[in-house]
Amino acid sequence: MSRSWGERIFDTSNSIFLILLSLVTLYPFLFVLIASLSDPAWIVQVRGLIWYPKGFNWEAYIMVFKNPSIITGYLNTILYVILGTSLNILMTSLGAYALSRQDVMWKNPVMFMIVFTMFFSGGLIPTYLLINDLGMVDTRWALLIPTAMSAYNLIIMRTSFQAVPVSLEESAKLDGANDFTILFRVILPLSMPVVAVMVLFYGVSHWNAWFNALIYLRTRDLYPLQLILREILITNSTESMTTGVGGADKMPIGETIKYATIIVATAPILLLYPFLQKYFVKGIMIGAIKG
Repeated sequence: MSRSWGERIFDTSNSIFLILLSLVTLYPFLFVLIASLSDPAWIVQVRGLIWYPKGFNWEAYIMVFKNPSIITGYLNTILYVILGTSLNILMTSLGAYALSRQDVMWKNPVMFMIVFTMFFSGGLIPTYLLINDLGMVDTRWALLIPTAMSAYNLIIMRTSFQAVPVSLEESAKLDGANDFTILFRVILPLSMPVVAVMVLFYGVSHWNAWFNALIYLRTRDLYPLQLILREILITNSTESMTTGVGGADKMPIGETIKYATIIVATAPILLLYPFLQKYFVKGIMIGAIKG
């Protein structure tokens, strides 16, 4: 089918706009990557845009990985992501399954109370007092239990479960399946796109989380990577990684260490996204609120 000149102009303009938008979005990350691989003295002096590393070196990355706090933070963050995401998927799927069944009593009032929490909350101080009274302050549980389920993600998964034909559930019950069997062997396998999206949402949330750790944790051995990154970027605490560097060179290498730390903290979650991208749009569309 031939296209009119107006359609061709629109498609061309749209493509140019999206390419420029992609460059504007991508360039800050490229700038950080290039700066982390460049000569520290040059990075301190340069102003404006940079497009390639000058004086290519890995010194900043070597110093970053020699820092025991970053290694500990990495391991803690991986642990929080694995345990937290697993708990999130379990709690969200259980809640979504119960609220998506037609024969569940009081599901509408329960759903109203869940949605209510999206608009109103007790606030930081009551939440801290509750976590403290439960004995979870300065423990890993303070980062896992309070965020065990997201109301927004629960709504998405509940809507996805409602799209599964009721006849499948009835057939499973005729074969002697209970609710747990139906959920884990019928509903979830048919809802893998939305589950993949939930894994992405929860995983990114846990990877980037730092505020709860700042509020509830006191022991540095429990700090996640993002809290260590915050210390390096905001409080400028790169002295421990520049031991043995001459006084005049400490400030330049400290700047490249900051850039290298950002890349180290960001790259793993960026590498995860391509594997879940094919499920992303489909999962959101399946779990979209229909009305």
